[in-house]
Amino acid sequence: MTDASLEMDNAARARGSAWLGRAGLRPTRQRLVLAALLVGDGHDRHVTAESLFDATRDAGEKVSLATVYNTLRAFCDAGLMQEITVDGSKSYFDTRIDDHPHFYWEDTHALTDAPADELEITRLPEAPEGAEVSKVDVVIRLRRR
Repeated sequence: MTDASLEMDNAARARGSAWLGRAGLRPTRQRLVLAALLVGDGHDRHVTAESLFDATRDAGEKVSLATVYNTLRAFCDAGLMQEITVDGSKSYFDTRIDDHPHFYWEDTHALTDAPADELEITRLPEAPEGAEVSKVDVVIRLRRR
């Protein structure tokens, strides 16, 4: 997380609670803690389960890594976040849920938003018979020179 020391103030908790409420998720203590860290300052984030777990410890909260994984999955299932997989094994979770491309920085293993207005996909291959395209994920890998 870019701001792992996010203070767990009332405004952050209120934003997190409202975020959970939009999806109809019950605001358990763990969900409220994680939601406040994810959206409490009003900014979108790209996190891994491990980085969010570290942020909970930095904030003085006790949430297990397994709970972080399970809660991120619940947030994705509820439509609050999207999962972006890099290299088929590393998962990032994005609080911005509209379709948009990402930059993956190979040296720091960071995922950031790429400018969607500069991306043009003019044609996709036809889906096989009996299938339809449900989504196109674009991850642009970057290496520093």
